[in-house]
Amino acid sequence: MPVIELPEAASSEQKDADPRTTIRAPRAEDGAQVLKLIKRCPPLDQNSAYCYLLQCSQFADTSAIAEMDGTTVGFISGHRLPNDPDALFIWQVAVAEEARGQGLGRKMMLDILRRPTSVGFTHLLATATDDNTSSKGMFQSLARVLETDMGQSLLFDQDIHFAGAHESEILLTIGPFSAQINKGQTSS
Repeated sequence: MPVIELPEAASSEQKDADPRTTIRAPRAEDGAQVLKLIKRCPPLDQNSAYCYLLQCSQFADTSAIAEMDGTTVGFISGHRLPNDPDALFIWQVAVAEEARGQGLGRKMMLDILRRPTSVGFTHLLATATDDNTSSKGMFQSLARVLETDMGQSLLFDQDIHFAGAHESEILLTIGPFSAQINKGQTSS
């Protein structure tokens, strides 16, 4: 398994290539802004304000928020899997239209992996519908940066699990990888 050196962080906030963009762990008071962002990012599933409040407070160590000039332009919610503590599950990725095309989703994921609380992750999991090529491309880009593979398998079937009301969800598995926190530089 390759040892990947992730970009070093000068502080708990990561500066993006755009100097106006900052990446950090979310705080409870970010929940309402995250809900507004999700509403601006169809076709993402919208959840309750309370759900985003919990993500921003209870799962802050494994989530990330990006701000540009004080406006929320990116959010990732993730969590360590209780039955597989080596796995980071990325639940939702949102990037505002004005911040797309800069690799912001990948940079937020690298920010999460760089944190001291992320020690021990050896793989990352996420889901996407089969036609969500932009999401799959972002995760494939992350796999390249981490110098590992990305596998795909059916996780939730449209008919069996969603009673035909939602497209099938494909499980994306990135890894194995070994991240050494705050060492060296990796192109992101």
